[in-house]
Amino acid sequence: MAPKRNIKIKIRKATVKDVSRIYRIVNTFANQDLLLPRSFNQLYDDIRDFWLFEKNGKICGCVSLNITWKDLAEIRSLVVIKTEQNKGIGTKLIRTALNEAKGLEIKKIFVLTKIPEFFEKFGFQKMPKRSFPRKIWSECINCPKFPNFCDEVALMIEMQ
Repeated sequence: MAPKRNIKIKIRKATVKDVSRIYRIVNTFANQDLLLPRSFNQLYDDIRDFWLFEKNGKICGCVSLNITWKDLAEIRSLVVIKTEQNKGIGTKLIRTALNEAKGLEIKKIFVLTKIPEFFEKFGFQKMPKRSFPRKIWSECINCPKFPNFCDEVALMIEMQ
């Protein structure tokens, strides 16, 4: 019988030393048109928003919670590397972001996604994009799909 390996798993806040790895992970999926790309500049600006899932010291996934307004935040850049998908990592990252939002007393969290069914499992509900405040569109304006070709679905959850 093979000896058991000690697998060390942790979810932690990102630091500036993690930016290049986050950049590679996020943009690998952005290159497949699965989410929006992030520049190094954006990642450094938003590094405090990111949570990382580490397995044996290797970053396997990330998510960010971006505060948009006094009662509104967005979940962004949810990514789990291919070899670690379907193992509950995305769920753990979403729960971490939602717990952070709750601790910050954020009442509503939204997401723009191509996989709405994943977020619906957490209680997110589809919303018309036009119902969101203009502030959330500040990044969308730079997207080549804006405004007529956006294929992302808007969802929101109201925290208890």
